[in-house]
Amino acid sequence: MTKQARFLNTLTILPRWIIVLLDTVVFALSAVLAYALRLNFEIDAMYNIDFMNGVGLFTTAGLLSIILTKSYAGIIRYTGVQDGMRVLGAISLAFLISLIANNVLVKVYDRNIIPYSVLIIGFLVSAFSLIIYRLLVKELFEFFKNGNKTVRSVVIFGAGRTGMLTRQVISKDNTARLRMVGFLEDDQSKVGKVIDGIRIYDAKKSIKDVFEKYYVDEVIIAIPDLPLDRKNQVIDICLEFGVRVSTVPPLENWTNGELSAGQIKKVNIEDLLGRESIKLDNSYVRDELSDKVVMITGAAGSIGSEIVRQVAGYQPAAIIMVDQWETGLFDIDGEVAIKFPLLKAIPILSDIRDESRMKGAFETFRPDIIFHAAAYKHVPMIENNPSEGISCNIKGTKILADLATAYHVEKFVMISTDKAVNPSNVMGASKRIAEIYVQSLNNFLRKYNPGHTKFITTRFGNVLGSNGSVIPLFKKQIEEGGPIRVTHPEITRYFMTIPEACQLVLEAGVMGKGGEIFIFDMGQPIKIVELAKKMIRLSGLKLDVDIKIQFTGLRDGEKLFEELLNNQEVTLATHHPKIMVAKVREYDFEEVKQDMLELSSLLEASDEMQFVAKMKSMVPEYVSNASRFTALDK
Repeated sequence: MTKQARFLNTLTILPRWIIVLLDTVVFALSAVLAYALRLNFEIDAMYNIDFMNGVGLFTTAGLLSIILTKSYAGIIRYTGVQDGMRVLGAISLAFLISLIANNVLVKVYDRNIIPYSVLIIGFLVSAFSLIIYRLLVKELFEFFKNGNKTVRSVVIFGAGRTGMLTRQVISKDNTARLRMVGFLEDDQSKVGKVIDGIRIYDAKKSIKDVFEKYYVDEVIIAIPDLPLDRKNQVIDICLEFGVRVSTVPPLENWTNGELSAGQIKKVNIEDLLGRESIKLDNSYVRDELSDKVVMITGAAGSIGSEIVRQVAGYQPAAIIMVDQWETGLFDIDGEVAIKFPLLKAIPILSDIRDESRMKGAFETFRPDIIFHAAAYKHVPMIENNPSEGISCNIKGTKILADLATAYHVEKFVMISTDKAVNPSNVMGASKRIAEIYVQSLNNFLRKYNPGHTKFITTRFGNVLGSNGSVIPLFKKQIEEGGPIRVTHPEITRYFMTIPEACQLVLEAGVMGKGGEIFIFDMGQPIKIVELAKKMIRLSGLKLDVDIKIQFTGLRDGEKLFEELLNNQEVTLATHHPKIMVAKVREYDFEEVKQDMLELSSLLEASDEMQFVAKMKSMVPEYVSNASRFTALDK
């Protein structure tokens, strides 16, 4: 640290009387300079008109205005727009006081104490001087404060209101050591203009030039509604130049309505993989859920807990939260109690396979709508423990579906997965069989009972940030210094955000008439190795230098590509362009019931090869991949 920096660090904030004194001196010197300018610096002429009285009048008026407007209140080293406006207010008041006093005293002295021309020049000189000296003090503090510390060059993407607030925040942050070098803007009406001394550049044409000219270290994205495609374009350019990218949170997430430097966070991979949110008519969802008793299974999981949050906002009569994970259930129950204190929320700690316990819950609470999110989902884990996957995903679903029918539940919405399409593993096949059971049950009931429970299924791909998903795993591997482990260089997956997935589930519950399997326009699949590379660069690290990628080979039952439909399935449109109904093969319920009984018997016998073979006969398109069960396909 330099001597100047150490000296400045020892300084405390100047007492206000010193600032008052300095400002008063500026008013006095401005009046003297105004006279000199008016009289072409002819000193004798200044004394001939008795300029001392005029300087005294202007200085006294300035002192009064300083006290009245409290322009001394700001901390000079943090001078901002508001401080500048306060100073301008003081100068204007000083001008007005001088003008009034001049008109009053003209009767005593039979002449103007201070010529009007001098008064106007004094006003302009003092305005310039008071603001400039504050800015100079601020810059000096910044210069010496940083000493030998590295100062990072920053560009703000977006010159709107949020961009201006971001500019103010980083200029006042002592710890960040950021130097603002420009704005980037897509809006051509703003390009080329200067705000607070900072130029606005064309983000579409000049972004690379700005990076090279100013050696930009960081870009802060300050456009809350920037389209996702455009955000990805900007970030890709930033990563190409090794520029760090941060983002400003939405207005509703600001602390007490104000933005702070700590809220400006680096961009996460989740910010880039989501898509433009689907727009749903929430009034229909509200009509469907309001004053209803809603049961949510798997309520402690990633999807289930988000469904709880969203359903709670629609004022149901009660939410019944079912899960066997004690800690997770405790957490979501506490969260609901805080956010929705008037809502009746009942946590039920139970396994959905416990039929007597589930029957007791149905008997006690009589749910109107069920969102069934409970399932075992990890492919390798279920491939190694197939009986557990079958027991939970198939038997558990059957127990709930049968109870829903017996207790006249209005709607039963089951959450399925894209892994149920042409399944290559036990987990996917178990979810496909669960789909088959609830759909065939729905179609059977439709023939004999018009008021039957309506069974609806939703299918979607991977959700960002869910428990055990690839992104949290990669983040952990990056934090540990690598390597990032990817199973195959060509493996791809679909992704969507948890809130978006849950919106789909709620919408399916509203629009479903029973028997449908809803699928969602998942956009383009993402190559997992490219995802890993982007995460490395977003972390400010270099591939193969700081972090390596290691290919480990496909795991048991794992596919290279996920599908939302098999070759025999087609889709039907709905009222929403991104939501479709899969036209799937339908099964006879009596045959399905018999198959389920046989599967249950084989499961009890604990012969893995036998009950997996039965699953393959129930789902002919189930062909194992890289698994010991591949032998059954031969």
